[in-house]
Order: sequence, then structure tokens, then C-alpha cells
Amino acid sequence: MSGFDEQPVYFSDPFGSSQDQGDDQEINRVQTQKRFKEFIRQFHEGTFVYPYRDQLKQHYNLGEYYLDIDLNDLSSYDELLADKLMKSPAEYIPLFEAAAKEMADEITRPRPVGEEDVQDIQITLKSNANPIGIRTLKSDHVSKLVKIPGIIISASAIRVKATRITVQCRSCRNTIPDIPLKPGLEGYALPRSCPSEQAGKPPCPVDPFFILPDKCRCVDFQVLKLQESPDAVPNGEMPRHVQLYCDRYLTEKVVPGNRVTIIGIYSIKKVFQKSSRGREESGIGIRKPYIRVLGIQLETGGGGRAAVKAPFTPTEEEDFRRLAATQDVHDVIAKSIAPSIFGSIDIKKAIACLLFGGSRKRLPDGLTRRGDINVLLLGDPGTAKSQLLKFVEKVAPIAVYTSGKGSSAAGLTASVSRDPVSRNFIMEGGAMVLADGGVVCIDEFDKMREDDRVAIHEAMEQQTISIAKAGITTTLNSRCSVLAAANSVYGRWDETKGEQNIDFMPTILSRFDTIFIVKDEHDKAKDMRLAKHVMQVHLNATQKAAVEGELELEFLKKYIDYCRTKCGPRLSETAAEKLKNRYVLMRSGTRDAERESNKRSSIPITVRQLEAIIRISESLAKMQLLPFATDAHVDEALRLFQVSTLEAARSGSLSGAEGLTPEEDVEEVRRIEQQLKRRFAIGSQVSEQRIIQDFVRQKHSERAVQMVIHVMLRRGELEHRFQRKVLYRVR
Repeated sequence: MSGFDEQPVYFSDPFGSSQDQGDDQEINRVQTQKRFKEFIRQFHEGTFVYPYRDQLKQHYNLGEYYLDIDLNDLSSYDELLADKLMKSPAEYIPLFEAAAKEMADEITRPRPVGEEDVQDIQITLKSNANPIGIRTLKSDHVSKLVKIPGIIISASAIRVKATRITVQCRSCRNTIPDIPLKPGLEGYALPRSCPSEQAGKPPCPVDPFFILPDKCRCVDFQVLKLQESPDAVPNGEMPRHVQLYCDRYLTEKVVPGNRVTIIGIYSIKKVFQKSSRGREESGIGIRKPYIRVLGIQLETGGGGRAAVKAPFTPTEEEDFRRLAATQDVHDVIAKSIAPSIFGSIDIKKAIACLLFGGSRKRLPDGLTRRGDINVLLLGDPGTAKSQLLKFVEKVAPIAVYTSGKGSSAAGLTASVSRDPVSRNFIMEGGAMVLADGGVVCIDEFDKMREDDRVAIHEAMEQQTISIAKAGITTTLNSRCSVLAAANSVYGRWDETKGEQNIDFMPTILSRFDTIFIVKDEHDKAKDMRLAKHVMQVHLNATQKAAVEGELELEFLKKYIDYCRTKCGPRLSETAAEKLKNRYVLMRSGTRDAERESNKRSSIPITVRQLEAIIRISESLAKMQLLPFATDAHVDEALRLFQVSTLEAARSGSLSGAEGLTPEEDVEEVRRIEQQLKRRFAIGSQVSEQRIIQDFVRQKHSERAVQMVIHVMLRRGELEHRFQRKVLYRVR
């Protein structure tokens, strides 16, 4: 005898409350759909401007079947309707889309022959409400509308999901057409028994149905992974992720590395686990959350300024313009960078230029020239290189900090992995992709493997990352500045080793705009000032009294963001002419020095260095909110370049050191070096004091003679004995 639960259960309802309740719900749905339609038709701005009606008609005529709705407009039109949509979006979004379809039918008549059927309209949402963090999403938010910010770290390929399916019985060939499926990642369980009964034939077996693919209606969908912003992650914790489901016109809107704000329905799906018998079974009562996306707000232009950030107030803009009008704004900003670190004023000025950046240019042939500035700090330990990197991570609007020893090429650029659920290959962006529009700080740059350093060549100059792995061929943006810190080969800088201290290929060195050699020199007066400064820092560690002339951290961060947003300066004609002449002199001096020394410099002077000076000049003008970089900006950029990259080139040899010195001094140094090599044979010995006296007697400057002796000692061409009183020629 069959069980009672296999047959329909009949019951009585003497008051008819169930039927009345169903009728009331249907009436409510019809009225709500009508109200949505009235909103699209009647909402207006001004007298004769109907934005949603016009937008719907324009999109439909262009073959784009979606309507972008601002929730603030809906709330101002009907607050109760907007509240219903926010509390039960899964129920009311289909009504909204049905209303949009009816409205599209009205405003697009008459349609061309062959296009009489009205296309389905997708509703996308946007709002200026305050977002919530991924960590605050709890069970109370399930099935409600949420708005969360974050970074897209992976994106799947476009796939197809059925919205309505047709199934057929294998036994009796009975067909059940047009079965609706729930949107999102929820699946559908096929009927287990066939409802048809045929006389004289046995009943159909269990699970008889299969899907007819040709009679299904499908939409495109894409699965994304959203990671919370780095500034929202508490110290010591891993960043959290949430899965996103996008369909139809919301697919292919973003790529890994984009900073976005998502509006969607906080939904749940079944979790399938491997059973002891090897089959996938869903856990009882266990659901995994994901977000069904209804709207994506992308950052403006990919420049690191998210569209959801609070706008600048008029008071703040007035303060910014007052600061930009001061003459020594560059010095003020440099003093405000890591004020607890003593000295290193030129390094801080270069870091200030890195934070503001130059102007990105798109040329008529489609190529681009980067505006971001890259800086390398190379030298002794204990010189606060890592502290400077940590400060930049805090003050930059977008920043990612990483260590070279714990980073691989895939971790810095991008990786291709297999999705454990779909088994498809997906792409995840690395540190330079996540820092798009900001700064990536790489500590212990010298500890990276050579292969990993080569992987960031394209990211540093072309600011793109090309991927061709596992059938995925694409290009990601990495429009970020690189601030790297490294030690020399011997741990500390060895004056006698010269170029051997630098263990980097010229291919990577030429991509840095400024290279600083940071030495821990012994100077009693300097050590006394440094010790006094460190004592004051430790004694006043708990006090927050601002030093006069320094900017607060939050104000500096907003000022950097404001300048990067509002200003894009260019070189003036006079400044460009001046820079051209200095570059030609720099190249000719470098070429002559390399020819005479028969050695090439480890830090080459190429067109990239000319572009570096241009970018530094533009960043100096950007600090003052000026449209053009003047001669004064070029002079300061040349000075910074001389004390950094050219000083680094001079630390190994004379090659490249003459670029920005007067031509008479270049000739004098060259003559002294040639005479020294001619006068003393290999193995001869002579007093250092005698060399200086002889050349001073020939009207040469003592400083130039000491410079030549010092450099030749580091090259190994001279060898010192007896506290440098006697010199042996060894070459």
C-alpha cells in the first residue's frame, strides 16, 4: 500500500483565507508593477526632461536592452516603493523589469518588420548611499540590497545560464515547456516523476526527464571575486573575499585590479561536499553566501580615485589652493613625509614627486607615455629605507606593500589558477595590478630572484601586464609607481668595490627615474644631531603635537588625491628647450667618458632618463596646481636627478657623472686622468701628496685631483699602502 504522502493531501478552508491571501498578493504585485511603470514614464527633471523614458528609448534603439536606475530618484518619487525594493529586491526586481519591458513596448512603436517582439530589459541600480564592508555582512543582510566596496581580484570567462528550460520524458516523450529558473547561482532540480498517464502502458521510471538545449532561453553570466580594500583589513588578519554573480550587460565591465563598489542582492547557494562514497552531496542547512550584482560603480578612468569617495568640500579646496600658492610648497611637503626620520631631504623630495606623479600622455598613434615615477633606494642597512616605504603605504591614496623575498613573479603581476568549483582557469591579479592608480612598495628588492625581477619590466615601463597562459590571453593594467628598497651586494656599501656593489641589470635600473645611494657615513656632528633627534622621537612618542610647517597625514593624503585629480601639467616651450640642451650635453659627456675608460656604466643614461626629468618637472608643477612646468621646475628636477641617478653612476666610475657639470670641469677631470695614466707605469709607487702638489702646480684644482684619485682607487687602478701615503699603480 502506498504511503499517504505520495498522493495529494486535501484539506478544508471554510473561511477561504488562503485564496483571499493569494488574490491580495497578486493584486499587490500588479499594482507595484504599474507603479514602477509610472515612475519610468512620469519621473522628470525640470519641465520637459524625462531621463528614464529617454534613456530607455535611446538604449533600445542602440540595441542595448538595459535601464540604469538611481535609487535616490526612485526614493524621491515614491519612498515606499524604494523601501520595498531595498528590503525584497529578489521579489521586486522582476516586476521592475516587466514594467520596463511594457514601457519599452509603448515608446518604441512602430518597430521595423521582423522586430515586432519586445526584448527583455535589464534593470541596473546605482546609489550614493554609504557602503558597508565585507566584514559587516551577516545573516541579517540575506536577501536584502547591499552596497560594498572592494577590489576585483579575479574574473571568470563568460558562461551561459538558462533562464527558462524545456524538459522531455525519455519514456513517453512528454514535454514540459518554459520552466522558469531562479536567477543567480541557484540550480534547478528536475521533476523526479512524469505526470502523464497513458492507458495500457506502464508508468514512466524515476528521473525520466532530460533538458532540450535547443528550446532553452539563456543569458550570459560571469563570476567575479571581490576582495575588501587593503585599508579596511585589520592588522594581522587576512583580507576577506566574496563571490559575485553578474549577468547580461553587467558582464565584462571590470577586470582584475579595478576598484569598484557593488550594489546587489546578498544571496545564498547550496554547498556541495564530497561524501564518503565519492559523490557530491549538499550539506543540510549549510549555505554559502554570494552577491547577485545589480549595479557596478567603477573608479573614474582607472586612475586610482574611486567614484565612491567623498567629494572635496569647498573649505578643503580653498585650503588646497592656499597651500599650492606658497612658494616653498615642495619643501613643506618634503618635510611632512616621514617627519620622524632625520635628514634625507632629497630622498623625501623625490618621494613627494613619486606621490604626485607626472602627466600620463596618450599619443596620436595610440601609444601611451607613463606619468608615474619610479624610485630605487639602494644602500646600507639602518638608513630608514623600509620606514620610508611604510610611510608611503599610509599616505598614498592607493598603496600595496610587499617584500621581495616573499614575492614571486606571479604575486607581483598576475597568476592563472583553476577554479575548484567550475574547474575552469581564472586569472587573479597580483600586487602591481591591485595597486593600479597608486604606489607599490617593494622592500628587499635585491632578495628577489632575477627571473622575478624581469617579470616586472613591462609593468614598470609600459604599465601593462600581458598574460598568455592556459588558453587565457589578455592584458591587465598596472598604472602604478614603484618604490623599491635594496641593499648592496656586500650588505654594506663598499667604497673599494665600485660598480660591484650594484647587482642589478641595466634593463631594470633604466626603468627607475631616480636611484639613490644611501650610505651610513661616520660624521661626529651628524651623528650627534641624529642621536638627539632619535631621543626626541622616543621621548615624545605618545604626544601628537604637530611640528610647525608640517602637514597632517590626512590633509596630505587628500591634497595628493586632489592634485592628481585636478591637475595634469605639461612642459612649457622654454623649459623644453633648456632640458633638450642639457640632455645633449649629458649624453655627449657620458659617451666620451665611456670611450676613454673602455667601460660601460652600470646605470645607463638613455632617453628614459630624459623622460624621467620631464616627469619630475611635471610633478613639481602639479604640487603647485600649475598648468605648465617652468624653468625653475626643470632646474629642480635636474638637481634631483643629479644627486640621485648621476651620483649613483659616479659612485662606480666616472661614466655618466659629467652630464650635469660644467663642460670646463669635465675637460679638467679628463686631462688629469689621462696624465696620471701616462706618468706612472704599472708597479711604480708615488706619494698621494706629491700627486696633488704636482697637479696643483699645473693650475689644476685640488678637488678635481682628489676626485680622480678617489675614483681610480675604487676602480682598482690605484692601490693604497701605509694609510694611503704611498700609491701603487696596479693597472
